[in-house]
Amino acid sequence: MTPHHLAQANIAWMRAPLEHPSMESFRAQLERINRLADESPGFLWRLQTDAGDATGIRAFEDERILFNMSVWESVQALHAYTYRSDHAGVLRARRTWFEAPKGPGLVLWWIPAGTLPTVDEAKARLALLAERGPSEQAFTFRQVFPAPGEDSIEAPEVEAEFCGTAEGTRGPVS
Repeated sequence: MTPHHLAQANIAWMRAPLEHPSMESFRAQLERINRLADESPGFLWRLQTDAGDATGIRAFEDERILFNMSVWESVQALHAYTYRSDHAGVLRARRTWFEAPKGPGLVLWWIPAGTLPTVDEAKARLALLAERGPSEQAFTFRQVFPAPGEDSIEAPEVEAEFCGTAEGTRGPVS
């Protein structure tokens, strides 16, 4: 059995361009939240530019879509960072800066340990989730699947306030 790590990608539709004054409170938190991820137990890697974040990466034609991707040791490690750290406050305030998702806003999938996901792979996983719903190839915290070769996985609990918009499946991502 090859050990696996968890890849995650998330996207968000900005209400205004990143440089707009209404996005200042979001921009002001980026460095702190990225550092929190970097220092979190189970964190392995995150996509970033030379500026230290992923806000300059445009994975989609729509310039308003921010794209983020990272790799974690386990579902539990990513869940703890996402919902049990200071990141949860940013997630709770997301509607200040972002519109409701037009498709899945988050996708999780397993990758062989020691490899890194690509932007194209993440986009394909988001599309697969939108088209078919959760599966072993593309899933969310609400319905997790074990790593290849594993029989089961303990699904972390996701609070109701985070359901829907963070993991929505309201149609395809373009």
